[in-house]
Amino acid sequence: MTRIALYPGSFDPVTNGHLDVVRNAVGLCDKLVVAIGVHPGKKPLFTTEERLAMVKDVFGPAAKAAGCDFDCTTYDNLTITAAEKIGATIMIRGLRDGTDLDYEMQIAGMNQTMAPDVKTVFLPASVGVRPITATLVRQIAAMGGDVSAFVPEAVANSLKTKFAT
Repeated sequence: MTRIALYPGSFDPVTNGHLDVVRNAVGLCDKLVVAIGVHPGKKPLFTTEERLAMVKDVFGPAAKAAGCDFDCTTYDNLTITAAEKIGATIMIRGLRDGTDLDYEMQIAGMNQTMAPDVKTVFLPASVGVRPITATLVRQIAAMGGDVSAFVPEAVANSLKTKFAT
């Protein structure tokens, strides 16, 4: 039986923290699917297509190096519904701190009630990436700051381009 894991998020933009989660997640499954949540009420910095390209470019090689199949998709419904749709039995969630844990435990509990066969796996962030959030990265980049320590090089270049216009 193929172990399929879903790693959901907005990935706006992809950060080194996200990459840290992926590098750990690919050892837990046979196939990792990264799912970008698309919500009509939210205005992301990057388009869905731009975020899909970032996800493929950054996470694809990490999965390949680990011998894990990789795919990415979008969804606009419940995350647990997206997991069931692709046949995932594992939901990957990254944790930076206790605040993340409190929030994620609530979601995991609700998801477990709705889909008991999908198990949430929490992956603690490595020490070097714990302070990184996509929100802070966007704010720093918007103000002309150097985000190269927080995101992969291709993402840093995309941010420079996005804020140069």
